[in-house]
Amino acid sequence: MRTRWGMAVAAALAVGLMAAPTAVWATDPVQLGSGYVLDQAGVLDPSQEASVQQRMSDLYSSTGVDLYVVYVDAFTNPADRQQWADQVAQSNGLGVTQYILAVAVDGRQYYISSDGAGPMSDQQLADVEAAIKPALTSGDYAGAAMTAADGFQSALGGSGGSGGGFPVAIVVVIAVVVIAAVIIWLIIRRRRKAPGAVRSGDGPGSPLDQLDTAELARRASSALVDTDDAVKTSEQELGFASAQFGDAAAADFAQALAAAKESLNHAFTLKQQLDDSVPDTEEQTRAWNVQILQLCEQANAGLDEKAAAFDELRQLEKNAPQALAQVQQQRVTVSAALDAADARLAELSTRYAPEALSTVADNPAQARERIAFADAQLAQAQTAITAGDGGAAAVSIRAAEESVAQAGLLEQAVDKLGADLEEGERSATALIAELEGDMAAAAALPDPDGRVAATIASTRAQVDAAKAGLASTAKRPLAILRALEAANAQIDGVVQGVRDAAAQAQRTQQMLGQTIMQAQAQVSAAEDYITARRGAVGAEARTRLAEAGASLVQAQQLQASDPTQALQQAQRANQLAGQAIQYAQTDVGSFQNPGAGGMLGGGSNGGGMLGAVLGGIVINSMLGGGGRSSGGSLGGMLGGGSRSGGGGRLSPGSFGGGGTRGRRGGGRF
Repeated sequence: MRTRWGMAVAAALAVGLMAAPTAVWATDPVQLGSGYVLDQAGVLDPSQEASVQQRMSDLYSSTGVDLYVVYVDAFTNPADRQQWADQVAQSNGLGVTQYILAVAVDGRQYYISSDGAGPMSDQQLADVEAAIKPALTSGDYAGAAMTAADGFQSALGGSGGSGGGFPVAIVVVIAVVVIAAVIIWLIIRRRRKAPGAVRSGDGPGSPLDQLDTAELARRASSALVDTDDAVKTSEQELGFASAQFGDAAAADFAQALAAAKESLNHAFTLKQQLDDSVPDTEEQTRAWNVQILQLCEQANAGLDEKAAAFDELRQLEKNAPQALAQVQQQRVTVSAALDAADARLAELSTRYAPEALSTVADNPAQARERIAFADAQLAQAQTAITAGDGGAAAVSIRAAEESVAQAGLLEQAVDKLGADLEEGERSATALIAELEGDMAAAAALPDPDGRVAATIASTRAQVDAAKAGLASTAKRPLAILRALEAANAQIDGVVQGVRDAAAQAQRTQQMLGQTIMQAQAQVSAAEDYITARRGAVGAEARTRLAEAGASLVQAQQLQASDPTQALQQAQRANQLAGQAIQYAQTDVGSFQNPGAGGMLGGGSNGGGMLGAVLGGIVINSMLGGGGRSSGGSLGGMLGGGSRSGGGGRLSPGSFGGGGTRGRRGGGRF
């Protein structure tokens, strides 16, 4: 990289204040690196480059759109900046949601390369180019990139943008093409890991040493998502195999699955440490992300080691008619419960606020999507069996099996949440009675500084609000319970001294029981929501859920021996599970993309195909069983969800690179 002079000298050169002409280094179209920034002109210092890299990563996380920034000295053909930038895009295999901001620093030209089918309109791109020109003119190259990202963010609205998603018909066609290709491939041979694959490592000369920290973090997040999907799918398949062949036959795989879970949980703990509010050094960040990659690799390797025996155990090709009949019966049972789930949700809606039911509000509709997909797969399986194609039948049966299981999970989640809300009501009512007693006890205490009176008044306000909330037809029991618990903690500090030890211990256990119940409800709701929509959910939500589950287990284990510590762990589990739900709902909202007409929002969408994509079924189920997925779900391939990590350029010729590049734009600065 050529070293550039200071900004003052550069400015002087720009206005012609120096007599000697400077050389202009024309640059051929370049190959992009692993990150979002390629600074061959040397205009960014390391801090600026890291900031731009992070901003582009954030842009991808919130919109699903990649914006790469390239700084060179001059384009090889200054008269055609468009051709230069578009050639970079095409030679790097960029897709329709991937853009390049190309800047020729000495040539003083710039251009944003785009695909005509992408989410940004020509006018929106022209607006972005107009917005960044002042920064380029003043030599603020990092600021220009930041302004461009802000312009994309504003135009796309943080959710992929209006019209940014694929039209439903296109998505269905793509999904069908992908499935057809996978089925043909599976008939030829079962998937196995490629020999000689590069393994993760942190020793000298490791490929990971060549990655910048941001790229390393993105890879770790992607590995968490893929491995979590692999473990979840493997767990479901183990259940199916145990039911069909017996626990003894599946014992080896059960052990491998347990080991994989342990590795994955450790990886999620490291991810939570990276995400918390405590600053981490560069060395810690790199070391923990490398360790996450190694743990994920270890988890997948354990599953793959048992893959051959497990695949032989399944042998759906050999007993496809019996397996088909079994799934058909499961489908009948689950389908028969759909009306009951509808009725239960409608009944709950008459008593509870919409936000209290947000994790199950569309569950019956999503269950019908899974049933529709299962029906299509079962029909394909029957056709394949008739034709004597056991391999194709096995693929369809496996997809139907998982889809039916998800439909059942979605139905059961409605009842589970209803029971949790009702229990929350009972706990809140009991806590109100306790608080009334505490306020009476506090009123009899000396109050020289007015602190007791203030605490009583605050508690009274919370109790009155809780009573009103519980009397409403739009109750939020778990939120009410949280507010009452906060009020209880406050007044406990006042009346604790007048309770005897036995009464205090009883009260602590009561509060602990209520908090654990609440945490269990939150963790269960988060688990059900994410499992049935995992095709869209990224690493953040999964990490929070894994940590919430670990804290809940600790709370339960410490309940008898250390109630105080157990209460803290239960509160942490409750908080983390709530965050997991929020992250997951944001991811699903981005994946569904209202700008594309609510592509996954129920109704007819190609035989339940898009619902299956949201459930992470289509690709994960079709690539050879065991959940040993290297590429994630079709949802990830289409750019949906809010996964951590940008990049992800498709290779030239891949289906993601459709559309045509070329637009009038850019200019001189």
